[in-house]
Amino acid sequence: MAATKTLDDLFLDTLKDIYFAEKQILKALAKMARAAQSEEGKAGFLQHRDETQGQIERLEQIFELLGKPARGKTCEAIQGIIAEGEEIIEEFKDSPALDAGLISSAQAVEHYEIARYGTLVEWAKQLGMTEAVSLLEANLKEEEATDQKLTQLAKASANDKAKTKKSA
Repeated sequence: MAATKTLDDLFLDTLKDIYFAEKQILKALAKMARAAQSEEGKAGFLQHRDETQGQIERLEQIFELLGKPARGKTCEAIQGIIAEGEEIIEEFKDSPALDAGLISSAQAVEHYEIARYGTLVEWAKQLGMTEAVSLLEANLKEEEATDQKLTQLAKASANDKAKTKKSA
């Protein structure tokens, strides 16, 4: 008979999921930066790539605290979100709507990360993992800030540029 799974098991499983996701996101951000048309978009994706590297390092610290190897578990959800972003790059290449599409894809990624980190923070609190809580909260705050920056970028320029002009 299989052992009963606990919140500890679920925490580790979800930690592996977000670790895999962050590694995939790190690769995708470089592609998004290259594809972005505006300098603000390029800079934003590159800045988030650097933040993502720091987030990966924090996750590795949590694995170390748990005495577990830092290993990811395939995350189908993030692979799907990233694939949608790649489709936007292909379908809207050289289009005024490209940056708005990239921002939309990036926000889908952020919302996934925010959901995962929010859950992990609460579980770490339940499990008394004080050090893990602060590391996860740091990642969560960065993801929320990035989501806000993306919204501002979309509202400030990308969405307007994406509008099509009707011919007279």
